[in-house]
Amino acid sequence: MEKERIKQAYLDYVLRKNQPPASVFKLTQKLGIPEAEFYQFYATFEAIDREIWADFGRDARLRAAAEPVWEQYSAREKLLGFYYTLLEILKHNRSYALMSLHRSISRMPGLSPRVLDDFRQDFEVFVADVLRDARRTEEVASRPLVQDQYPRAFWQQALFVLGFFAKDDSLNFERTDAAVEKAVRLSFDLVGPNTLDSAFDFARFLFHSRR
Repeated sequence: MEKERIKQAYLDYVLRKNQPPASVFKLTQKLGIPEAEFYQFYATFEAIDREIWADFGRDARLRAAAEPVWEQYSAREKLLGFYYTLLEILKHNRSYALMSLHRSISRMPGLSPRVLDDFRQDFEVFVADVLRDARRTEEVASRPLVQDQYPRAFWQQALFVLGFFAKDDSLNFERTDAAVEKAVRLSFDLVGPNTLDSAFDFARFLFHSRR
């Protein structure tokens, strides 16, 4: 498929040269195709970067969900499964991942890297689905006033995981694995039923008891 050929050629060039090709013409000339054919699939090289990261996330979700026990997993275990699978994918693509992240961050410091835009959208949909199911089993507390914001909060967690991975120099990235476990545990401690929910429930009980 020509689209995959273009994407792979771009990826190979970036890994060899540590930067994108000088122009679309240079890349298509190397591939032996008209420049116009590139634009049938991508508007810019940045669009390829966004798609590659979206592929990382999509592959992680599909591989994790292919585990026979996936349907029996709790929401916490599903998110852990996704992260650990994603990290395995990133370990095999670390050079490209770090290069593309650093290039995007240098252009827009302090903001979510633009290269992750498509990855982020898919991730937030995935998290929203996981949390919706978890509310049915009461693993996650129902909090109508704030629960719609949870996917955005979990996205900040994902950024933390990616940032930790990018800086991790431990053997086989063991510290990143530990960071993921602790971050996910904390997030579900916060969104799960806790002391605050018990206090609100008790207050509602007292209020209705006075009627």
